[in-house]
Amino acid sequence: MSEVVRPVALVEHSAVALRQMIATREISPVELLAACIERIETVNPFVNAVTATCFERARDEARAAERAVLRGEPLGLLHGLPLGVKDLEPTAGLLTTFGSPAFRGHVPTQDIELVARLRRAGAIVAGKTNVPEMGAGANSRNPVWGATGNPFDPDLNAGGSSGGSAAALACDMLPVCTGSDTGGSLRIPASKCGVVGFRPSPGVVPSVRKLLGWTPISVVGPMGRSVGDACLQLAASAGMHAGDPLSYPLDPLAFLQPQAAELGRLRVAWTTDFGACDVDPEIRATFAHRIAAMRHLFARCDEVRFELGEVHRCFDVLRAEAFVAGMREAYEKDPASLGENPRANYEMGAGMSLLDSAWAQAEQTRILQRFQATFADYDLVLAPTTPVSPFPWTQSHAQVIDGKAQSNYYRWLALTYVTTLTTHPALTLPCGTDPRGMPFGLQVVGPFRGDLQVLSAALALEQAFAADPVLRRPRPDLTALRMTEPALDSIVTAPPPANWREPGFAGGGATSVV
Repeated sequence: MSEVVRPVALVEHSAVALRQMIATREISPVELLAACIERIETVNPFVNAVTATCFERARDEARAAERAVLRGEPLGLLHGLPLGVKDLEPTAGLLTTFGSPAFRGHVPTQDIELVARLRRAGAIVAGKTNVPEMGAGANSRNPVWGATGNPFDPDLNAGGSSGGSAAALACDMLPVCTGSDTGGSLRIPASKCGVVGFRPSPGVVPSVRKLLGWTPISVVGPMGRSVGDACLQLAASAGMHAGDPLSYPLDPLAFLQPQAAELGRLRVAWTTDFGACDVDPEIRATFAHRIAAMRHLFARCDEVRFELGEVHRCFDVLRAEAFVAGMREAYEKDPASLGENPRANYEMGAGMSLLDSAWAQAEQTRILQRFQATFADYDLVLAPTTPVSPFPWTQSHAQVIDGKAQSNYYRWLALTYVTTLTTHPALTLPCGTDPRGMPFGLQVVGPFRGDLQVLSAALALEQAFAADPVLRRPRPDLTALRMTEPALDSIVTAPPPANWREPGFAGGGATSVV
């Protein structure tokens, strides 16, 4: 007997397909938004990925988008696609809390440039997605909204800081969601939730909210359920902006439909730990199995040893600098207004000297130069994205990896922050599951400024993996979702004001504030 194929729900189509269906009038933006709202209201209570919503405004915008289609007007790249905005990005008229009690009632009057660009491309903001407080941590939980559970098991974490976006995508609540990445904040949740996350080279997508504009460690970038979806968002958001001094002239449309690489011509290097990162034996074994299953695809596939230098201390200093710049005013006014992680980051940086800063800047340059040498012989570097399987959301971080205690709450992010320090573009691609049945992410790192090369290779890998049940993207069983114990919102101590209402309209949905 042949297998019964379940009809694909509207919200399960890719962003690329949905945009095409809108253009050909197969579906209406109004219809799509309604389907997304229904999915959010049904599924979000189990994972707590979407926070503040603006459904009534979104409905108005969807009707306007529908009229534009019917009039035959030119349509933007994201025309009519509902959008989830990470709650670190200021969004006009929509509660933007940064997961912090200090901003629990904060409603910006202007969109930050990333959101403005996506809106101009036709995206319809439907709501915000959950984050750790002030983005500090790779477990998306905060005292304003609570924690985000993993779509494959809500008792486990979804990663962070873009955990809400990753979970919303994995659950097909929204076709487009934003992310950002310093030490892995985009790649780690994408890996844990079985979606795609792309950290572009600094300056490709302008990041105007960072106060240290010249630092390359923090970027914004796209997430998606496929490489094509990530490319669609990237094409709508890339391009120079004076607010980011690292941005530069480029053609955003070059990212729209990259040609899939010829895998058989690629020289691939792989590493389990970059010579510096603790990795669980279970993840080491899974990665080795994946390399064995795909090595025949490439011209070469060789293990490479790295000696990059003092990557951990270097990241400590550069990360702390960013927190000192961003949180000095709040800390000096009231240290207690910052949560444990943001406060610890600030205090670490405040105790450092100019000597520490100068050393870290020089060491990052040396790390980049050492890493570059690999690309004289190879086109890509493959590695695991995370060193452990998802752990309970009640646990703030991975405290022990392979029997080794982690020195601080973010040390377990080392597999991704090592590539952050190199400034090379990096993408995490769903690559089957680990022995616990949780998504496994393959980190694909390209040459310096080689964003298109990474996307082209990832597209080809995604196509190759699709035919292999071991390697293809896993999908969560939403019918098996259950309420967690303890509840994901049990850690809320500073909820948004009960009387908050979006200016001019009310919010809607399971997590709306009205």
